[in-house]
Amino acid sequence: MKIAVSPRWLRHAVVLALVAGMALVASPPASADSVYGTPSITYSGVANPPTSDKPQSKLWWNDGSWWADMWTSGSGWSIYRLDRPSATWVNTGVVNDTRGSTLADTMWDGSHLYIASHVVTVSTDANPVPSAAGQPAYLYRYSYAGGKYTLDAGFPTVITNNSSESMTIDEDSTGAIWATWTQVAGNKTSGFTNTVYVNNSAPGGSSWAAPFVLPVSNPHPAADDISAVVSYNKNKIGVMWSDQLTGSVWWASRTDGTSPTASSSWNFQPAIRGQGQADDHLNIKSLQSDTSGRVFAAVKTSLNDISSDPTLPQLLLLVFKPGTGSFTQSTISTTGDCVSRPQIVLDTQNNLVHAFQTAPPTSVSGCAYSGVAGSIYEKTASMDNPVFGTGRGTPIIQSASSSSMNNVTTTKQGVDSSTGIVVMASDDVAKRYWYSDRPLGPAVTAPVASFSASPTSGNAPLNVAFTDTSTGTPTSWAWEFGDGGTSTAQNPAHSYAAAGTYTAKLTATNSAGSSSASTTVTVSAATASAGITAVGSVTTYAGTAASAVAISAPAGTAAGDVLVAAITADLNPAMASVPAGWTPLVNGLGINSSSTSGAKVFVYYHVVGASDPASYSWTLGTAVKWGGGITGYRGVNTTAPLDSPVAMAVDATYTATSITTPGVTTATNGAMLIGGLGCDCASPIVSSAPSGWTQRWQAAGGQIAELADKVQGTAGSAGTATWTLGGARAVAAWQAALKPAG
Repeated sequence: MKIAVSPRWLRHAVVLALVAGMALVASPPASADSVYGTPSITYSGVANPPTSDKPQSKLWWNDGSWWADMWTSGSGWSIYRLDRPSATWVNTGVVNDTRGSTLADTMWDGSHLYIASHVVTVSTDANPVPSAAGQPAYLYRYSYAGGKYTLDAGFPTVITNNSSESMTIDEDSTGAIWATWTQVAGNKTSGFTNTVYVNNSAPGGSSWAAPFVLPVSNPHPAADDISAVVSYNKNKIGVMWSDQLTGSVWWASRTDGTSPTASSSWNFQPAIRGQGQADDHLNIKSLQSDTSGRVFAAVKTSLNDISSDPTLPQLLLLVFKPGTGSFTQSTISTTGDCVSRPQIVLDTQNNLVHAFQTAPPTSVSGCAYSGVAGSIYEKTASMDNPVFGTGRGTPIIQSASSSSMNNVTTTKQGVDSSTGIVVMASDDVAKRYWYSDRPLGPAVTAPVASFSASPTSGNAPLNVAFTDTSTGTPTSWAWEFGDGGTSTAQNPAHSYAAAGTYTAKLTATNSAGSSSASTTVTVSAATASAGITAVGSVTTYAGTAASAVAISAPAGTAAGDVLVAAITADLNPAMASVPAGWTPLVNGLGINSSSTSGAKVFVYYHVVGASDPASYSWTLGTAVKWGGGITGYRGVNTTAPLDSPVAMAVDATYTATSITTPGVTTATNGAMLIGGLGCDCASPIVSSAPSGWTQRWQAAGGQIAELADKVQGTAGSAGTATWTLGGARAVAAWQAALKPAG
């Protein structure tokens, strides 16, 4: 276990600070922090922070109330009930373990409460400490009736006679209780060995077999490492442990009813593996109601030990899918967020993963190293597509007078609107419990898909704007345009290049389900016409920070067409690289742009060659959110594509509801006016192109970019062009003209 004040951390922090060229310790807050959450009882006489350790759960939901195993000064570990009306944790007087050297993992299985209490021996890489013999870990089992917990006859039972850094329990489909822990042996002369141990009980936990080493090929992690157990998929037991010696988080699983001690019963694989991928922080959860049997685990990496890059993952969500037998991973927070000690809770009603983590208080923007105590933060993501937002998340537990909150804990159970969500942490400097109790939203219903398309008929190439009108609050959209084209934007535009009858289909989805709707688009053969025409458009965006900007060529693009690309990037990035053959038209137009606010607009044009790629890639100098798109034009003079200089305008007041660009003067009859809008806004805003112009696309997220055009039949002044917005924003706009061929 890495301790925030250890000399090794401080030495490492100095190195990283010097490498990164930043201050070692963040400046103290200028004033008291805002208070989040609720303070509870104080404690004394317990050796370890009473809400630790990381894999363990101290809370459970039963009979309409939240309960917790909390330390009571002078008597020991006791069962408490949360009285929500008075915001008070009430001691029920039921005491389990009186030893101040213990920590516990709790589990309510619907009929009994189980508390596994073990004596704690903490080992670190720098200071391995052997597990102590003659220090039994006990399993307590309680029955519940009439609002009271009663210890069952024959309990507690003994799980093991050795101390350990952590211990967790779960129950398999036969009613047997499983426990896992790591056990350190050896001395400074012969060296130390850490071993993953497991034990299983008779149904109900009434008696235990002899503890055994997990029968896999490598059950010996570093002295710093820990393990956790989980029941999943209705008849499986899984054990996960960190292994900093190999840079791995390992996963071993078995089917109920097979021999516990036979190596052939256990499937063994890495959940994640690589340099810096493992640390001794993990928390694992499952839902027996999940039809796919998934297992969710929050783990901490050690990437902050080997790199000063603040964008590397610090906390990861690993999801095991029994159907594929493999893990997926997504980033909860990065090393730059200075986070530690993750916990997760599964929201069954809204299909969300709630991730909790320790980080410095809200008044502190940086820190010297990860693991700094301060406040507890929450982030959420879909269980089906777990993409977490950037930053530390939403503060949920924070004191105004003490920046020492740490070791968040919660429940093994899933939560919903009937339970709300309760998490607990401890301030081990002030010696006080804190907790957060918040409601969860009502049940989500599946959306009813519907949309409009305009136009639904016309000559090729036919540019159609699709507008989502679905009800029921969809969270994702999947479009099939009938010609092989697809989109996940809420309101996409699509160009049909060839004649035919196409069925356009929208599938709208949220956590409760999905539905589909379709319509027919009829495209007639292209008619011969002079002048410039639009071939098609595409748009995309990055809703999380990214430096790569990849935009596909519009469908139907051919050699000799001229492409116009517009990109709006958050904050103040430089354009580090541009695809070959693209020429800047607007080269970084700033909208109140700085390292902390605003946006930049980039516009380029390109004459398509005979062997152009299917997609074009730009690279931003820093990773930021962005939105962009490309429209293709046919009939443009490929030698001199521009028929006018570019005109630009910026309003950085954040109060603009419209913006007007100066007029341009065209030199050739039939020129195509082109123009666009860049907005410092990460979500779409209703906007209208200038009067008489055709809007080709609008980015659906990231940072908003749009493009529109209008034929200028006669050479001369085109006049100003005014974009209107549905809300007050900071914006920039531009216009120019393309020169017809011939």
